Amino acid sequence: MPGVADLHAGSFGEVGTYLPGRRVTGIRIRDDLTEVHVVAAMGSPLRELADAVRSAVTPVVGTPVQVVVEDVVPARTTEP
Repeated sequence: MPGVADLHAGSFGEVGTYLPGRRVTGIRIRDDLTEVHVVAAMGSPLRELADAVRSAVTPVVGTPVQVVVEDVVPARTTEP
């Protein structure tokens, strides 16, 4: 998603969920809430970024979605 540089595992690596055969870092799914922890690209409007992530994830999980911006890093540039 534009503006999201990566998912973030939290300060102590505690944010994650398990799928068959793998762990997905940065996503925590509970019965009543889904948390998405992201690293934002610098220059991204954070409120709009959180709204976009929430809008993309909510229909998939069917619970309220809390978006946590854990860090901001320089935006990646593509070289010609």
